[in-house]
Amino acid sequence: MSNRRPDRYELVFLLLVSTFVLAAFGLQARARLPVLLLYAAALVLALRSSQLSGPVARWVRLVLAVGTIGVGAALVAAPGDLTEGILSSWIALVLAASIVVVVLRILNHRVVTGQTIFGALSAYLMIGLFFSAVFTAIDRLVSGPFFAGGQATTSATIQYFSFVTLTTTGYGDYTALGEGGRSMAVLEALLGQIFLVTLVARLVALFGMVRPDRPGRRSSGGRRTVEAPAGEESEDLPAGPEDPT
Repeated sequence: MSNRRPDRYELVFLLLVSTFVLAAFGLQARARLPVLLLYAAALVLALRSSQLSGPVARWVRLVLAVGTIGVGAALVAAPGDLTEGILSSWIALVLAASIVVVVLRILNHRVVTGQTIFGALSAYLMIGLFFSAVFTAIDRLVSGPFFAGGQATTSATIQYFSFVTLTTTGYGDYTALGEGGRSMAVLEALLGQIFLVTLVARLVALFGMVRPDRPGRRSSGGRRTVEAPAGEESEDLPAGPEDPT
């Protein structure tokens, strides 16, 4: 049996949905601290399934803890546009790291299971939330209004704009004004579509199947080993004929 911990991407997905709902209430300043803690918890769960080496995982957890505590303390001590911009930048960094960790892990799933699909959906949500944090940072750290119509930039409106852009819905009621915001909006739309049509669609098509893109590993007994999802026992297959050399 494998000693690896099972993946828990359904919990990551639920945490991300919870942060989405909280942000939809237009939280500002200190009230955004619970959102930051939920993002940090999602990254910790993602790291738990990432199979990173011990020292690397410990360093990442240390940086995550120190950065989150430092940014949270700064926001409580001196709330304002600058600290909110720093908070949003840190959230964007945490989400970017989470996306990389999750995608690398699910690409190593030999068998496409429900955990693989939940991981891909979690990464997709993270992309939308990442750009929400980037747009908030731009609004707080750059002078001038973010939206062309001068609408208020709450966490709810920016999140709405981000996911409308990610899904290329394009209602047109909110439009970025500055060049930075417009460039990031175009990048988000491109990433969202590429992610859906390449990774998510491919994984859904392969659900329940052994992925054909990686050859079976040979064990010491000369049998091919199919890597099972984390927490499940690997399956030994009869060894085929050796390739001629």
